[in-house]
Amino acid sequence: MADTISFADFEKVDIRAGTVVDAKPFPEARKPAIRLWVDFGAPIGVKTSSAQITAHYACDRLIGRQVLAVVNFPPRQIGPFTSEVLVLGVPDENGAVVLLKPDLKVPDGGRMF
Repeated sequence: MADTISFADFEKVDIRAGTVVDAKPFPEARKPAIRLWVDFGAPIGVKTSSAQITAHYACDRLIGRQVLAVVNFPPRQIGPFTSEVLVLGVPDENGAVVLLKPDLKVPDGGRMF
């Protein structure tokens, strides 16, 4: 378990729901990854992310899927691609990432609380 944080610390992390509008292989990444374009609605818009999710997901099956992502980290350069948000997941029993998503369809840009 991580160190205890205050509720104020938790409130600083901006986690939003968004819909994957495009997904492409990322062969330049050191570890197998997929480049994602996620629409968080207005005013955030479409943001990019590199995700190591190839064990369970194919690019064409990701389009239209809602995901949860941290939208207030600074952009990170991953090879030739800029990752603007951190799409969230948890490891399965083998350590492969399983994406987090809302149980029901929610408006893009909805903030987790």
